[in-house]
Amino acid sequence: MSRSAKAPTIVRAGYGIYAWSALIAAVVPALIVLTVIPGRDTRRRVTRWFARAFFVAIGSPVRYRGDRVLPDGACVVIANHSSYLDGIILTAALPPRFTFVIKHEMARFPFAGFLLRRIGSEFVNREDGGQKRVVTRRLFKAADSGDALAFFPEGTFEATPGLRRFRPGAFGAAWRANVPVVPVIISGARQKFPAGSWLPVPGPLAITVGTALIPDHYDSASTLSAASRQALLEHLDEPDLGHAD
Repeated sequence: MSRSAKAPTIVRAGYGIYAWSALIAAVVPALIVLTVIPGRDTRRRVTRWFARAFFVAIGSPVRYRGDRVLPDGACVVIANHSSYLDGIILTAALPPRFTFVIKHEMARFPFAGFLLRRIGSEFVNREDGGQKRVVTRRLFKAADSGDALAFFPEGTFEATPGLRRFRPGAFGAAWRANVPVVPVIISGARQKFPAGSWLPVPGPLAITVGTALIPDHYDSASTLSAASRQALLEHLDEPDLGHAD
């Protein structure tokens, strides 16, 4: 391999190592602060600040596209999922009033699980039907009381580009509580830190806030889910894999 061909690889590897260093530099003080600081809302604001600082430090501040704004009251944000960066991106981009709903496996990660619990995240075991019903009731109460929720309805991500099949929990809670569903499209995360890679690469990150969908305009949670899916696909430059799982 020529020296000129090696140079970009070395630069990209150097960037990846630097990005990991920046993440550690953000996470360690965040964990210390979150251990001692009182109040869920305050902890969320602190976490948001550290998330934003991390993306600025690696040259990829999260940009907003379009002119849509989030509703002031209760709502359910649903976003596409393509990278481990997605949760940090939403933390940086969304107001601190949002509660994240995350697969229960994340609670087992020593540092990530602690941080997520300290900011009031909800953990869902997708394989336990009884627990799913309990969590759905809790989410319904949260939505009905005016809380804002954020989901990745695909539940997971893989290296293959595309929007995977949705899980129904977010849409059932939103439809029964009659709170708006807001599609949020994350762009650039898959390219920046794809599944199967250990090193992030340079590249921009952005979110697009779609038009809020009002549940009473739909006759079921399923039709609300389908409309939400279509809203994501309109802005997402990836194929629909909803029937490929």
